[in-house]
Amino acid sequence: MGISKKVAGTNSSLSASLPLLVVISGPTAIGKTSLSVGLALRFNTQIVSADSRQFYKEMKIGTAVPTMDELAKVQHHFIGTHSVTDAYNVYRFEYEAVRTINELLETNAVTILTGGSGLYIRAICDGIDELPDPEPEIRTKLVIDYENFGLESLQQKLNILDPEYYSLVDIKNPARLIRALEVCIQTGKSFTSFRTRQVRERPFRILKIALSMDRSCLFNRIDNRVDEMCKSGLFEEAIELLPYRSLQALNTVGYKEIFEFYDGKVDENQTVGNIKINTRRYAKKQMTWLRKEKNYHWFHPLQSNGIERLINNYV
Repeated sequence: MGISKKVAGTNSSLSASLPLLVVISGPTAIGKTSLSVGLALRFNTQIVSADSRQFYKEMKIGTAVPTMDELAKVQHHFIGTHSVTDAYNVYRFEYEAVRTINELLETNAVTILTGGSGLYIRAICDGIDELPDPEPEIRTKLVIDYENFGLESLQQKLNILDPEYYSLVDIKNPARLIRALEVCIQTGKSFTSFRTRQVRERPFRILKIALSMDRSCLFNRIDNRVDEMCKSGLFEEAIELLPYRSLQALNTVGYKEIFEFYDGKVDENQTVGNIKINTRRYAKKQMTWLRKEKNYHWFHPLQSNGIERLINNYV
């Protein structure tokens, strides 16, 4: 029998002979992709993306998908696999991504999962609670209420129907509020009652790595990335997506601000500035989420040698 190791992301010990999933997470623009490509080449493996917007083939520039060179060097999964008009969510991703990871680990000792979408990474590592599929009529009404009466109307409804979840959720996130409300309305039960948070065992070990750097350096990287996106055609990409702006996939930093530009609410310079500001805010939210997660090993993205040594300790 192999030596047992405590598995990051689970509540039990699994045999060290099991294959290893390496999670590379961190805020936007910190360098997850380049690090993951380097590690994939080092360990002769492939990459599974856990970025909830890089799934969409129409959103290449605004979501900073891997470059053609990076995609040519290492095979990536769940990059540009869906259209913004497709109904896709974290539940389908969990099912499909776990199946893909299992297939990859049949022939690879290591596979890499990377992205900045904390909920999607958690779904792979721990599983996610099963929720009923939304009824379109309920969601449509809630979206209309939000558009007509604002965020406060959703907050008030949730505080009445599920005060416990209201005290935990980011009440400034309309998507989270709408999802909780539609479950409450559809089932007659609180959203909290579906949140069991029971960790699912996986047939692989999980090693979690989080990337961090000085905030000012990260913000400089974000500003430079936004400038590069704009030069590469972000405004043109967004205008092609204007007919779909009401879809949840387009409720994304970069696109939202450009839609306001095309509405004539702000000028181009203000739009670019707003994208930078809101991307920094998003990065701070990502870091807040990560700090609350368990079993992460923290590194600067330039510490690739240290990360390799850590992975070798688990392989």
